[in-house]
Order: sequence, then structure tokens, then C-alpha cells
Amino acid sequence: MLRSFSYVTDHTGFCGTIKNSPSDFVVTEIEVPEHLLRDTRAESFQTTSEAQLEPSSLCLQQPKKLRMEPPGPCAEGCRGGAPSPSERDPSWAGGDCSASPNKKQPEGEPELKSGLEEASMLDSLLGKPMSELLNKFACDLKDAWDLENNADAATREFSLGPILDKKDRADLHSAVRQKFPFLVTVTKDNEMIVKGNADYRELCQLVTEKETSDFFKFLDAKIENSTFSFAPDGNKEHRKVVHHFINRKFGKLLETKSFTVTDVNDQPNMSIMVRFREKSWSRKRSAGGFQEKQDLYTDFSYTGIKDKKAITYQPMVVKKVTPERLKEIGSKMEKKGMRIHNIHSACQHLRLGQLKGNHFDIVVRDLKHHSHDSSADLKERISEAMENVETKGFVNYYGPQRFGQGQNVQTDQIGLALLNEKMVKAVKLFFTPEDTDDPVNNAKRYFLQTEDAKGTLVMLPEFKVREKMLLRALNRYGVNHEGCTKGWLNIPHSMRIFYIHAYCSKIWNEAASYRLKIYGSKVVEGDLVFSEENDESVSLNDKVHVVTAPEESANEYSINQVVLPMVGHSIKYPSNKVGQWYHERLSKDELQMCKFRVSPLQLNIPGCYRPILKKVQNLSYFLEGSEKGIEIEDNHLNASEVSLNVSFDLDPSCYATVCLREIMKCDF
Repeated sequence: MLRSFSYVTDHTGFCGTIKNSPSDFVVTEIEVPEHLLRDTRAESFQTTSEAQLEPSSLCLQQPKKLRMEPPGPCAEGCRGGAPSPSERDPSWAGGDCSASPNKKQPEGEPELKSGLEEASMLDSLLGKPMSELLNKFACDLKDAWDLENNADAATREFSLGPILDKKDRADLHSAVRQKFPFLVTVTKDNEMIVKGNADYRELCQLVTEKETSDFFKFLDAKIENSTFSFAPDGNKEHRKVVHHFINRKFGKLLETKSFTVTDVNDQPNMSIMVRFREKSWSRKRSAGGFQEKQDLYTDFSYTGIKDKKAITYQPMVVKKVTPERLKEIGSKMEKKGMRIHNIHSACQHLRLGQLKGNHFDIVVRDLKHHSHDSSADLKERISEAMENVETKGFVNYYGPQRFGQGQNVQTDQIGLALLNEKMVKAVKLFFTPEDTDDPVNNAKRYFLQTEDAKGTLVMLPEFKVREKMLLRALNRYGVNHEGCTKGWLNIPHSMRIFYIHAYCSKIWNEAASYRLKIYGSKVVEGDLVFSEENDESVSLNDKVHVVTAPEESANEYSINQVVLPMVGHSIKYPSNKVGQWYHERLSKDELQMCKFRVSPLQLNIPGCYRPILKKVQNLSYFLEGSEKGIEIEDNHLNASEVSLNVSFDLDPSCYATVCLREIMKCDF
């Protein structure tokens, strides 16, 4: 995939083999510092037996209630008594969210000042100046609410500015609501607006503000099987008003019921309990009717996809499973080649890209000179290569594994078909078999010959989950444009967009080679450079600057600052020959009019920017003899008996195989 691509260094290099075994290629994820990952919704975690789980000393995030495991009868921070087990309706079984009042503040008042976790999250999402302005708006709004007949309070709004990334908007919506339950956030043309929550204010007229705050946090968390209890209330008419309010405002989502409870004086009383309505089967069905299969993927989250033939270490969060359960199945997982360490409760899912980088420990075997190199000794060649790449870096190509290395049909070809909305072609490319005789490829071959989705389902092994998801929809709707569209919709969004990103990555690789071929390492007029501006309120495009002629003459920028766009609908192109190349290249694939939004598949590709060059950090290496542990000091090597052990750190989305390609001057 990278054979005709460029190098940024000019040393000779050497040959060798990698990934002779998984232990020759070890990847360890470098985690983001803990204070940047703390969730705004951190709460104490309790099991139904009220046993507090002890978080590990290496916990990434503060403990929080797991989604599948309902909170215990006395979860910290809520008020009221729990219904007696004998009084509780069996259909309402499970934990609830009721407990004694917070003793550190007056009863009935919510805690207005957030902890460091909430502040840290909003600061990281908005930037400290904007976060402070939001805090002032919230305080001013609460003060206005406390003044009677203040009509202005109902119409006040505060803009957080444009937030282009959908995932960032979702995180920001959640962070604002958790820190300020009395606020709501709405999006207008990517601009996020904050205003007062009228429902919050209305409920405050019926119950204490502490209860109101806890209720809206419960509502926003949407923890499966959880319940919320208001404080004991002996006034039947007042309870009726509260029931009516919740049913009127949230009836499609919540249901309420009154239970007999024991109050703080050990006297029987009544309390309103709220729970989420059960989702009907019809609402769970996807286009192909198998939404439950997708849940398998959305329950797991991680920050990056690692090499397949390697030993990899990375954090992962799984929903709906307790730490105890994971510990129970640890031995079974180890038999399947996976070890689970440092098990503890976590407060939020992980996101792709939410890592500092990766550390690599790689063994290169079968060392030898390139066929055209007969001069210097091998050790000198290795030393020269390491020093050169450590100083100059490497071309930041996407690695061949991004495209399905060695496959008859590569992932970028499927992505191109999806961008052109050729759904049937994309499906047939997806099911193109390899030239091997095994159950998976035989099933694919059968499908292409017969289009018998049902028969192919029977032939495929159970572990081919993605293929089975697609085939179920094809069996139901047919192998036509509509059926194939529904088939693609039946696999998770992250899988659908993976193919689009593969195509965009291929274009970026070609653009980087073209840019280095015509301009080399010189920064020229029309190049794009990335600003070091740290202001979070500045949009991504505003951080990308087009180099001017005077700046080129003054050598104001270095090649390490030059970026190239990943194609999408919200990026700008270089205003030189490289920009013209992009347009010609997209036209070649019939994408000259592409808006990079595939509406039928709910795919949106805004684009981004990627540096042409990257530096390797903490590079070290040594030569090892066939007797492991013995380092080679002699300049004259018997290559067949020597291996190269190299270690380094790379930023997220950088490929170790690409870095090795630059070091060794050979393709893998």
C-alpha cells in the first residue's frame, strides 16, 4: 500500500522482519492524565447488597453506578426512605435512589458549587474563560429566579459558541446538565445555547430544590432498572399534584407509583417512586430487526484500535457488568487469550482518540543489508537510521492495516462505494472472499454466487457478527438498493463510518506523497499550517492558516507545522497545486460533487487535518544475540543470530509500522 510513497530521511536503511510472533510486537496505551478524564457525574457506587466497591489505586475515573446494576437502597446524595420490601410491587423490583439528607448543607437546598471533577470537565470542553462565563450565567439566573415577578429570567440565554463535533456536543450537553440541573442546552446550527429549565423551576414549586436537583440528575443519567424516590409525603392531594406533573412532563419516559415507607421517625408514611418505562420490543428493533445484536458493541468502549497480531495493553469500559462479574470470568477470558487486570468501577465510557499515545516494544528479526548496499557494516546502518529518524521524524502515513492489508478487496474500496451511495456494490465488495478454502470464505463465495442470505447465515461461523448483522437485513429486505441500505444500517455506526474513513485515509496518503514530491520539505505559499492557539472557543478551521508569499520568503514556518486535510464537508484545501490535486483526485472517483454526507446511512464526514510529518519520542534500541538477554557490542554482526529491539512512543493515530518503514527503508 505504501511502496511508491515518500521518505523524509535519506539514510540507506536495512532489511528485517517484524511480527514473527505476537510477543515481538507489544503495544501499551499511554493514558490521558486522570484529571482530564474525570466525569462530571461521579457518584458513589453501591451494589444491591450495599457493599461499597473499592476502586483500584490505578482507576482512570471516579467510581459510578454501573448501568446494569441498580443502585442500593441508600445511594449517597438522595433523600427520603426506601419502600419496605413487603410493600413493594414485584414489577418494581430493583434498587432505588433514596437516602438520608445531605448533612453538610441546609435541608431542601441543592449543592450549587460543583466539585473539581465537574469544573475540570467543563474547563476541558469549553476552556476556562468560557466555563467561568457559564458559571456566572447560571448563578445570575438562579438569583433572578429567586426574585418574584422577574419576567426576564424565563427568556435569558447564553451561547457557548459553535461546537462542530457531534460527540463533543453530546459530552457538553451532559456535563452542563449534571453540573447545573436547572439549565437546559439546545443546539441551533451547531451553536450551543444554554437557558433555564422551566420544568425544573415548576417542580421546585412542588418539592424541595434538593429533591428537584436529584430528580433531574436521575432523569439525565438514564440508568437502566434504577428508580428515584421523593421524600415521604403524607399529603395525598400534594402527592397527586406531583404524580400529575411527572406524567404530564415525562409520561412517555417515566412512570410513578406511591409506596408505604418508614420515615426518619420510624413511622409509616407514603413516598412517590419514579422509574423508567420498559422499552417495547418494537422500539428496540433496527432496520433489520436485530437491535439487540448492536447492543453488544455499544456496551464496550475503548480509546483506540490496536494491532491484531500483537500483545496489546489498553483500558476498556464495559457497561451493564459489575466488577465482581468480570473477576469471575477472568479465567475463562484468559483461555481465549485475554487477561483482565485492574478491574474497577468506572464513571463513563471511553471515546476513540481519548488517549495520549502508544508505547511500542518491537523486535525486528532476520536483519540484513538491502540488496543494493554492500558497503558499511550493519550496526552502523542501524545507528545511522535511528539517529536520522529521531531528528527528522517520519511521513505520517496511515498504515497498511487501515486498509485491510493483503485482502482482495480493501476497506477503502467499500468506503468509496458507500460515498457514491452504491449500496449493492458495497455489499458485494464486503462479501468478496479471499483465495482460501475455509468456512468464512466459502460462505462469502456462496453468497456472491446465489445471493441467498439465509443460506449464507447458516454457513457463517458465529464469531462473524458483522457479516451476520448485514445478512439478516438482506434476508428480510432483499439484495437490492433498499435492502442493502437497511443492511448497512443494521451494523453499528462506528463500523459503517470505518469504511468511509478508510477511503479518506487513502486520499490523505496520496496527497502527502504528492505534496512532498512537488515541494519537498520547503513550506510554500498556499500550504496549510496549524496554529498553536489554545483558545477552546476558536473553531478548528480558524486554527488552520494559509501560508502567504511573504511568510514563505521569510521561512516563517517549518515543514513540521504543515497539515493536509482529511476530505470532508467542513475543511479547507491548500491554495496551491496540492489543493488542485485534491479536486482532480476526487473527480477521478466521481466525488467532485460529494457533500460527504451519506444521509441514507446516517453518516456525516466533516473532515479534519493531519500533520504531514510526525516525530518519534523516547526512541531507544539495542541489538540482542540468539541467547536472549545478551546485548551485542561488536560492530561485526552475524545477522542471522541477531535481532533488533526497538522501543518508542507515538502520538495517537500514528502507525508504528510506518515509523519502522522510515527507519528501515522497506515496506511491510
